[in-house]
Amino acid sequence: MNKKAHYQALRERCLAANLRIPEHGLAIFTFGNASALDRELGVFAIKPSGMAYDKLTVDDMVVVDLEGRVVEGEHRPSSDTETHRVLYRAFPRIGGVVHTHSSHATAWAQAMQSIPPYGTTHADHLAVAVPCTEVMADEEIDGDYEAATGRQIVRAFERLSPDEVAMVLVAGHGPFTWGATVEQALYNSVVLEELARMALYTRLLNPAATELKRTLLDRHYQRKHGANAYYGQD
Repeated sequence: MNKKAHYQALRERCLAANLRIPEHGLAIFTFGNASALDRELGVFAIKPSGMAYDKLTVDDMVVVDLEGRVVEGEHRPSSDTETHRVLYRAFPRIGGVVHTHSSHATAWAQAMQSIPPYGTTHADHLAVAVPCTEVMADEEIDGDYEAATGRQIVRAFERLSPDEVAMVLVAGHGPFTWGATVEQALYNSVVLEELARMALYTRLLNPAATELKRTLLDRHYQRKHGANAYYGQD
């Protein structure tokens, strides 16, 4: 497959992921974006800036290299392109990034709170809370804001593995997720919104709710993700 064909395949996957964002109720109108990376070629395809999902075509997807240069496409790439680029460079095993404004996850981000692991549904996906970043400093807001958003996320993972925790809340902003592929990143966005919804209801029903006991949390996480995992089919 030549480079042009690789770009076309990447744009098709990128389009498919972006179209599923509103299908899953994760964003409205032009909110949010998804990107798909070809690490071997050092390029990623991303949604164009400000275009409605129901108008998107594969030719609208923009291919950008890891230096931030547009290499194929007629439109301006998403305003969040620099955030995606920072994450691709910082997290070497990811191949897709999704940013949404899903209601419940964004509510936690606006509250500037991490999402606690209250139950086994959370534990099936994460053994820790969904992290929330620190609030961005004024000099970063006034500077290269989108790249600073990426660096803000990276700082939140100084003590966490982005391979094990593939989601984050950007304080005051909203959720970002990633995965080995853009399809996995989208799956993680859907999961994050559901975890956020359940946690919010838990907090409302019992403001004094505590995190799931560690033994049960670890058991559920390990049975799906541990060395001796036995959930699902081989």
